[in-house]
Amino acid sequence: MIDDIKKEASERMDKSLEALGHSFNKIRTGRAHPSILDGITVEYYGAKTPLKQMANISVEDARTLTLTAWDRSTIPDIEKAIMKSNLGLNPATAGEVMRIPMPMLTEETRKGFTRQARQDAESARVSVRNGRRDGMAMLKELVKEKEISEDDERRGHDAVQKLTDSYVAKIEKLLAEKEADLMEI
Repeated sequence: MIDDIKKEASERMDKSLEALGHSFNKIRTGRAHPSILDGITVEYYGAKTPLKQMANISVEDARTLTLTAWDRSTIPDIEKAIMKSNLGLNPATAGEVMRIPMPMLTEETRKGFTRQARQDAESARVSVRNGRRDGMAMLKELVKEKEISEDDERRGHDAVQKLTDSYVAKIEKLLAEKEADLMEI
């Protein structure tokens, strides 16, 4: 039973870590990477469609993304969606190919992105702690129903706490890497 609770808490914490990774991918570091455009949706025949389902996105060089739409008629809509995305990107269209240069990050934008990364990391920590809280509550419930002993509960608490500490350490490591990446010139 304790192993089941630990496994469930671990799965929740894994999801928190995965969500943090997705959040970090959306934070621009000055280098071109296709995942920067992951959150953009385009109005296509009355439906919001993810950009990656409408075009081929590739890296031309360290500072430029190249986008080739599968339907040429959608190029103006894609261009508008990228400009409205609050990523600070200005695509340049030349025929069928759209080039998206990554602007240099100023010190102010670097600090803003670092602040955003810290907020995302704190949200992940809170999510991990919620997983711990739920695991601890399940252990207390099992003791109340006399399905496990108090010693087993204490061992379970220790196991869930160690699990939580390891996930918080992983979050701190990811945050340090992202901050270093953002502050690199």
